[in-house]
Amino acid sequence: MKVSLQEITSDTVIAVTKLRVHPSQEGFVAPNAISLAQALFSDEAWFRAIYADGELAGFVMLADETLKPNPPEAPKIGLWRLMIDAKYQRRGIGRHVIRMLIDHVTSRPKVRQFYTSYVPAANGPAPFYLGLGFEPTGEIDDGEVVVALPTQMLKAQNF
Repeated sequence: MKVSLQEITSDTVIAVTKLRVHPSQEGFVAPNAISLAQALFSDEAWFRAIYADGELAGFVMLADETLKPNPPEAPKIGLWRLMIDAKYQRRGIGRHVIRMLIDHVTSRPKVRQFYTSYVPAANGPAPFYLGLGFEPTGEIDDGEVVVALPTQMLKAQNF
């Protein structure tokens, strides 16, 4: 399967907002329309549509401190949103996206950490992130468990 990340355009934005996770996952990720609205007001938002074999399959958004007007000396990049439409789940697309994001993160200057957070709940995304090597940082952010992959580990990950 060929997975790609593509910029969202005026021609694709409506289709991106129509993507939906499985109803049982709705409490784990915001709707894409909310994510896109947040991105409009964030200097550090980096976002793309996810395509699988040429078909729109999801949405991803990073919080990239290197994009700030005055980035910190040791910037971090966080996986702010990752959603795969319900009909495209369980095909390995999320794993492919994480690989591409790691390449992106390691290409950014001075970044030492790639992190995300998840809602700790039954049937939540914890096994996905922990299975990819993310480790709990000990932080809880707004009720979510924060996990990270330090950049020195990023290239060494065997996905």
